[in-house]
Amino acid sequence: MQRVVPVPQQMAENIDRIETLSHRLMSALASRAMPNPAVDGPGAEFFMTTAGAWMKMLAEQPARVIEQQVNFWGETLKHYARASQMLARGKIAAPEDDGPQDRRFANPLWQTHPFFNYVKRQYQINADAMRTAASDLDLPDDVAKRRMSWLTSQIIDMMAPTNFLATNPDALEKAIETEGESLVRGLENLVRDVEQNGGEFLVSLADRDAFTVGENIGTTSGTVVYRTDLFELIQYHPTTEQVHAMPVVMFPPWINKFYILDLKPQNSLIRWVVEQGHTLFVVSWKNPDASHADTGMGDYVAAYIEAMDQVMERTGQKKLNAVGYCIGGTTLTATLGVLKKRGDDRVNSATFFTTLTDFSELGEFATFLQDDFIGGIEEEVARKGLFSAILMSRTMSFLRANDLVWGPAIRNYMLGETPPAFDLLYWNGDSTNLPGRMTLEYLNELCRQNHLVAEGFEVLGEKVTLADVTVPLCAVACETDHIAPWKDCWRGFAQTASRDKRFILSESGHIAGIINPPSKKKYGHYLSNAGFDGTWQDWKDDASFHQGSWWPVWGKWLEETAGPMVAARDPGQGLGPAPGTYVHQRANG
Repeated sequence: MQRVVPVPQQMAENIDRIETLSHRLMSALASRAMPNPAVDGPGAEFFMTTAGAWMKMLAEQPARVIEQQVNFWGETLKHYARASQMLARGKIAAPEDDGPQDRRFANPLWQTHPFFNYVKRQYQINADAMRTAASDLDLPDDVAKRRMSWLTSQIIDMMAPTNFLATNPDALEKAIETEGESLVRGLENLVRDVEQNGGEFLVSLADRDAFTVGENIGTTSGTVVYRTDLFELIQYHPTTEQVHAMPVVMFPPWINKFYILDLKPQNSLIRWVVEQGHTLFVVSWKNPDASHADTGMGDYVAAYIEAMDQVMERTGQKKLNAVGYCIGGTTLTATLGVLKKRGDDRVNSATFFTTLTDFSELGEFATFLQDDFIGGIEEEVARKGLFSAILMSRTMSFLRANDLVWGPAIRNYMLGETPPAFDLLYWNGDSTNLPGRMTLEYLNELCRQNHLVAEGFEVLGEKVTLADVTVPLCAVACETDHIAPWKDCWRGFAQTASRDKRFILSESGHIAGIINPPSKKKYGHYLSNAGFDGTWQDWKDDASFHQGSWWPVWGKWLEETAGPMVAARDPGQGLGPAPGTYVHQRANG
């Protein structure tokens, strides 16, 4: 008679908790709104094109298809035979792996344990076979090839053995060590995420309870001095007795919240600019809801001009220096064009952070900026009046799926860890919706049709191009930026008509390269005297590397454009303290 091994009490209790949590999970998933397949992946036409390419290769080059299969079978059989031989000898050797180190397989068991070693190597063989099959397809153009490569990578990443409990040694060891408690905590984390996101699967990257904007992040002292239905204008309190006469106004992107510029005192760009003796204003955008469905790019350009009006009125100055970050810089470019057309010279200089204006190369976004995906966004906009923060966050996350989806999912759900108390990741998860009209104008007229470079972008009754930007300019791009690649930033910046312009290339990516305070001495930067008549390669070949942050270099440039010193300006009581009220609005929809 088979002996029944009793289940430890703690594990039995955990099994009961899992059952309860499973019911909650099913209930949360049932609350999900009707999905829109068109924003979840490429459309049917792409898959028909891919299937057609495979059938064409099968008909015209059958030997090539057979060769692919034979190679895959051969590698699989050799792997099995070698593993069997090693097992017969009572040991197993680490597989030969000429590729880069993969953090997913850091546990020593992937090298030493027969089962995990076998699974890892077979996964690598499968992945190589899939990449070869995809790259050999005769697709009609570069966009189709890039989409095929992206989709193949997504499938490969999704099917990694680390993503499954039965083939993840870290998760199995943790579950046994904690008598199932880690799996219960992981399920609690999963249920929480699904419930908080209306039935959608969106992994929390940071502990939501660790930060409160205005208390332990976004704490630089300031006052909300003006408010509209689209933005709040914050004037920051001076920390020097005198300030430069000409004020500075920053326009962050409304795709995210402005406090990325003011996370902690030691890495706050806002605090640093104030300490350099500038009267600083920052725009905090409202988190749009369905009532903003008809808010377009023209409304944002008008908001820029309105904010500038307020800055000049409150400082008594006829000119100011403007800064735009990401899409905030793209829109600042359009605003400068409008002002130029109107003969308005209020902007003394402009600075762009990681700003794209020439979209002739769409990079990683080429996968999404096609008719099928754009059509799905149009359906979303027609139904909801906005492009929801959840869809935006999910799309951006899958550009770096292992870092922003699967890795965090393993830690949160399989290992049962609490997401880290990391201010940058907290900000990354505090997303915003996008107004429907603005979303479609930006994607179609700027990204796809490239109107700022081509025939002109029509906004507020003016048709503007990069040639209409003539004020002194400084641009900062980031070397490993995957959202706004520096070469594309450079190309657009080079086409502006300004005779006085400077380009700075920072190390690191879209955020870390910008939020790079001098005190950290972490990332350096490049400066070049090559000018802008050549190519980005000419600029980089001439560039010299400098240790440390680019902030002081930009600060000196800004100081030279900011005028004489005057008495510091106190914003007074205003409408309330910084960071204002709009920054606390969380996305929904």
